[in-house]
Amino acid sequence: MPSDGYLYGTTWDDRSKPKPLGLTPKSVRGTISNRLKPALQNDPLKLNAEVEKPNLQTVDACALAEDQDTLKLSFTLKVLGGVDKPSASNGPNFNAVYPGVAQAYIEQEGFAELAKRYAVNIANARYLWRNRVGAEKIEVVVDTGDGDALVFDAKQFSLRDFNADTPDLQKLAGKIADALCGRLPYLLISVEAYALIGKAQEVYPSEELILGNGKGDKSKILYAVNGTAALHSQKIGNALRTIDTWYPGHDDGTVGIGPIAIEPYGAVTNLGKAFRTPKDKADFYTLFDRFALGEALASKEQEHYVMAVLVRGGVFGQSGKD
Repeated sequence: MPSDGYLYGTTWDDRSKPKPLGLTPKSVRGTISNRLKPALQNDPLKLNAEVEKPNLQTVDACALAEDQDTLKLSFTLKVLGGVDKPSASNGPNFNAVYPGVAQAYIEQEGFAELAKRYAVNIANARYLWRNRVGAEKIEVVVDTGDGDALVFDAKQFSLRDFNADTPDLQKLAGKIADALCGRLPYLLISVEAYALIGKAQEVYPSEELILGNGKGDKSKILYAVNGTAALHSQKIGNALRTIDTWYPGHDDGTVGIGPIAIEPYGAVTNLGKAFRTPKDKADFYTLFDRFALGEALASKEQEHYVMAVLVRGGVFGQSGKD
């Protein structure tokens, strides 16, 4: 359960006084750059008339101050157990069998694999998203509540695999696993990520999705909480659960995009593609219907995937309508 991520400006050498970053609206005059109709492309006069039209827009922007060279992202993450206890279920067979199946996974696997992958995504600062691109240095400071901060050099951890293994990473993964298994009542992690991006450079909070005609005069509205620029908790959560390397096509190299976020159908919206389809019998519901009733799955990887979706949470029902 991640919180929103709050953005601050500071300096790499002195981080004692970070200042909240605000949003600045600005009006810009862009040029027409979209693909034109063939009639316009083939007529130079019409083309000139089209590109001369001003593309006026007002947008939100966010940037470091002229004396700041480092972006600080701060958020908390709460890890809970109880994955073996559905919040609500009206399936008698499911209610009788599933808790034992989930407990068997906990006893055999202890959430070790999932916890390590979550820990790697905390350490590699994947949740910085576009703010991670072009950063000279990235440092992640993690407080698990026991008084000793864990410090990670995010550049030393890959975004494409989970093979990293350091003592601090093991410690963080161990605590996450204990919470998921229920050995801890809960775990609250505080994360601070520092990215050295350069003085006065632009940073990228989440962009708001405005439904209907509510945008007004702005063509881009960024997210802020009480005046402080921020990342949506959903965006941070998506980064943390980008651990699925078990989908069809990953291991044989036919799909070269690396890990994807844990989703019931393996959806990657910016590619417009689902990597786990019922046709391939790789989607969550096909696997869950077997796993939850005690049937053995083909591999441990499939079990990891099913449990990762359950950690993600959701309503996994079926409509009675056709």
